[in-house]
Amino acid sequence: MQHPQPEHEASETLAAQPIARVHRDGIEYVLLGTAHVSRASVEAVREILERESFDAVAVELCEPRYKSMRDPESFRNLDLFQIIRQGKAGLVAANLALSAFQRRLAEQFGIEPGAEMKAAIDGAEARELPVWLIDREVGITLKRAIRSVGFVDRLGIMGGLAASLISREDVEESEIEKLKEGDMLGSMFNEFARESPPLFEALISERDRYMTARLREESEQASNAGKPVQRVLAVIGAGHLAGIEKAIESQVDAPGPMQKTLSELPPGSPWPKRIGFAIFAIIAVAIASLFYRGAEFGTDALWVWILCTGIGAAIGTFAAGGHPLSALAGFIVAPLKPFRPGVPVGAASAGVEVWIHRPRVADFDSLRDDVIHWTGWWKNRISRTLLVFVFTNLGMMFGTWIAGFRIIKSLL
Repeated sequence: MQHPQPEHEASETLAAQPIARVHRDGIEYVLLGTAHVSRASVEAVREILERESFDAVAVELCEPRYKSMRDPESFRNLDLFQIIRQGKAGLVAANLALSAFQRRLAEQFGIEPGAEMKAAIDGAEARELPVWLIDREVGITLKRAIRSVGFVDRLGIMGGLAASLISREDVEESEIEKLKEGDMLGSMFNEFARESPPLFEALISERDRYMTARLREESEQASNAGKPVQRVLAVIGAGHLAGIEKAIESQVDAPGPMQKTLSELPPGSPWPKRIGFAIFAIIAVAIASLFYRGAEFGTDALWVWILCTGIGAAIGTFAAGGHPLSALAGFIVAPLKPFRPGVPVGAASAGVEVWIHRPRVADFDSLRDDVIHWTGWWKNRISRTLLVFVFTNLGMMFGTWIAGFRIIKSLL
């Protein structure tokens, strides 16, 4: 299959975009770097498809994000009970926060988030070209990022998510174009991602290698199917351009095993669980010691534990806008946490919340728009349930520390 060579003189639109052309195994990969909420990026995608011929178009999307983009009503398929039972409420909330950050920027400039990816997909379909989804799932990326860093860096991740929701400052369009120098996930955590090597590795570098492996795998599969490709357009966030360009030239491992390795979740550090168990053990020993001194002392300590953990969980539930019965569930379950270590306290409160305030069709329809503004998280029944899960757990955690401090102080 012969392809016309690209015109020697690039248009102003394309000249302003970061573009790399890399050859490997007889295939030319044209890497077009974009900002995910940029009008100029959308125009560049459309123009390069008009000016040049390709055999396939690859986009920085995973299967769930692609389905979400093509089917805006996909959130209606959310099974909150299942999400809560599996302990995935925090992850879903993080995904919504990432989406809200992107949509907030897009809303400011009147452009749909991911419009450049949609333009690439529409352009490929109009030309009957295959579309390759090459990015790793956001959930896996976030989990690997969280498990790769320590407690302080984890607080930084949560802080970045929270700051993206609370900040209401307008962003200059020139600053949006500067996203071409970074990545949407990286920009969300600002300098923090660049100052934390493990976080940068999970958010950026690993995905560079993963997307390169996907490009190679798709090319091999096309060749094995008797439809070899010679030129592939890859529309990616420009923060990945340099890394993918280098990886295409140097990657030697088989693409399949490499993707599997980069998708595996590293084992979580045992220290948080050990520390948590140690704290509960110390408090239990302290309460037992106080009972040894006298039933009155032990009973008082037991009530301190029940009230501090229970009230902490209940306050967290109320802070999330939960129903009084949801707070009561947290109050009852929180003191029993040491006896049910695998069940988050927030799951009980969130389960009651979704039972009392079952999501309506309107909640699913407005979810994407509601979470753009931080106050909307408390208005929408779906996002509020997720907040109940997170805040109840946080409240119980603070209650545990207060109870432990008071009990040990009384022992001394």
